[in-house]
Parts: sequence; structure tokens; C-alpha cells
Amino acid sequence: MKRYGMVIDVDKCVGCYNCTLACRDEHAGNDHLPVSAAQPATGGSWVKLQVLERGSFPKVKVSHTPMLCLHCAQAPCVQAGEGAVYRRPDGIVIIDPVKAAGRRDLAAACPHGVISWNEERHLAQKCSFCAHLLDQGWKEPRCVEACPTGAMVFGDLNDPRSALSRLVSDEISSDLRPDLHLKPAVRYSALPRRFLAGEIAFDDRWEEPAAGVTVILRRGSQEHAATTDSFGDFEFQGLEDAADYVLTVAHAGYKLRELPVHGGGDPNIGTIVLQHAKS
Repeated sequence: MKRYGMVIDVDKCVGCYNCTLACRDEHAGNDHLPVSAAQPATGGSWVKLQVLERGSFPKVKVSHTPMLCLHCAQAPCVQAGEGAVYRRPDGIVIIDPVKAAGRRDLAAACPHGVISWNEERHLAQKCSFCAHLLDQGWKEPRCVEACPTGAMVFGDLNDPRSALSRLVSDEISSDLRPDLHLKPAVRYSALPRRFLAGEIAFDDRWEEPAAGVTVILRRGSQEHAATTDSFGDFEFQGLEDAADYVLTVAHAGYKLRELPVHGGGDPNIGTIVLQHAKS
């Protein structure tokens, strides 16, 4: 028996909204009973993009995270549904369009906020992995088919040879909310994490970019190293939230600089000026 799942690479998502548009093309105004009733003409998208801006000018990052039903093995909506929501043998979670009528409480049952309320149909709705198409022999849902960058990988979790199976290891992907222990069939890689950025300048050579300068970030026994690029910029990614670090800048012929970096946010250190050793 197949067990469907997906891994979404946030780094590859460019925010084109092709996934959202493909989903609406398939489901808006189209009933696919008994799997799903039609999406409303406006609103109620089953694939949404969560846009997150981090940092401060000019060190800013923007990430786009596609949000859809995670088809959890321990789905709260199934527990709350009392038969109106069920999990198929292939792992796909379905809201029954008939039994769930009028059950607005189902939208609130999802801790990820991916169940929407169709006011016209008086029905809670969400992504179905395009189960009606998979049952017809399709290899993937419409959103995956439409993604131009390959940010969405869909497949059979029970097939060890599938591309998906290679991506579900903890080293490559993770649960969106591991604290909930819901065993989702949709996992994410490269989720936005705290970053730190800045730039280096030489006090005796302002007109020259400070390229090739070693920058070290330490926290206890942990150490991360970076080298400034041709513009004198440096960056560290994947830092622990709310953790304090010490930033050290070293370059031959210049005095060592050390700066504390306190936890919280995505700090832009700004310009660190290195003084010539003879000054």
C-alpha cells in the first residue's frame, strides 16, 4: 500500500504562487465528490504562502513557505471530526463534504491553521493532495506539477527508492511543529532560521572593500567561521534562537575585534571598522 507524503524546500520557493493558482484551477467551482466539494470563488485557498521578512535594511531576507494540510498521522481534525474527517489507508486525510457540513469547529481543530471555512457551502475545507487525481493514476497533485523550481517533492513514503524517501531523513527535513508530535506526511527543509549579517571596513583603506577577512562566531564550544566576500560582507545562518554569541574579526596587519551578539531577532551588526595595527 502506498503512503503519500511531501517535502517542501523553502529555499527553492520563489513565491510565484503557481501552487496556489494550480490548486484553485483544479478545485474552485469544481466538485470532486466524495473527496472534496468546490472551493469558493474567492478566498479559502488550500495552498497559501507564508511570507516572512527578516533582518533590517540592507541585510534583509524574504522567505516563502507554502502552507497546506500536513496530512498528519495523529491529526487533531480527525479526532475532532467524529467520523466527519477520516484518514485513508494511503495516509491522505479527507474532510467528508457531506458529513462535515455545518461543522465550523473543524477549522479551529487544526493547530497549523490550514483548514478554511467555506461560508457558501457551510463546510470546512482543506488540501486533499488531489486524491481524486491520484485515484485516477496521477503521480502528483496539481500544486507539485505546477511548481517551476522543484520546491515540492511528492511521492510514496513506503518506497525506499523514491526521491521523497531520501528527503524525509531528519538531517534533510523536519516537521513544521515537532513539539506537537502529530507525525505529518508533509515535511519541510530549509525552514527560516535566525541569521546574522554585517560588513567589514579598513580604517586606512575606506575606498577598498574588505574582502577575505576572517569572521568567527562562537557560543561555548561551538564555532562558526566565515570569510567576507568581495564587498566586505559576511553572514551566518542557522543560528539558535535567543542564544548569545561572541563575534571575532581577525585580519593580518589589523587589530583583533570582538563584539557580543545578544539573543533574539536577526541582527545586522552593521559596519565593523578594523584599525591598522600601527595606528
